[in-house]
Amino acid sequence: MKRVITAQDVPAAGELRIPIGSIVTPSAREVAASRGVRILELPEDQVSVLAPPERIVAIGADHGGFGLKEALKPVLESLGLEVRDVGVYEEKPADYPDLALKVAELVASGAASRGVVIDGAGIGSSIAANKVPGIRAALCYDKASARNSREHNDSNVLTLGARLLTQTQAEDVLRTWLATSFGGGRHQARVKKITDIEQQYLKKVSS
Repeated sequence: MKRVITAQDVPAAGELRIPIGSIVTPSAREVAASRGVRILELPEDQVSVLAPPERIVAIGADHGGFGLKEALKPVLESLGLEVRDVGVYEEKPADYPDLALKVAELVASGAASRGVVIDGAGIGSSIAANKVPGIRAALCYDKASARNSREHNDSNVLTLGARLLTQTQAEDVLRTWLATSFGGGRHQARVKKITDIEQQYLKKVSS
């Protein structure tokens, strides 16, 4: 029996993997197009069961980070994580705030536990992602900064500069960031102050 894909099956971003021969409703295609979601038809045995959010990592990159994104996806998969790729899907000009926003929204909504955004320097993506409430994006450039951003700041989005790191360095940063837990304790109080600042300005905007 063919599977019917409706608009409700389309994720907020990334890819929608469906079995070959599935019926995709017109509304599902429209929603996918509006969200920039790529629909991939794969053999049944290659369509994995949706992983729980804590095992999902959202990843995105502009044209400057595309190559590194593609290189790091297998690293995430080797760690048993499901990758939600929000683009870009080819090395053509793109604006990093668009990709940072897609990753940040998936993490902020709880659809993914963590996110990774890559551009040329990583700075712009960090700034853009941090505009989304609930996001603590950290630009990390070595294992020490990756460890600190998780242990002290409970960062939930990692940004990387593809032009500033080799593939090996970026992989080391990513593995360290994923392996490090939040320290809690005195750090919890400081992270709460960050959240309080965020809430204070959200209230001003809504009032």
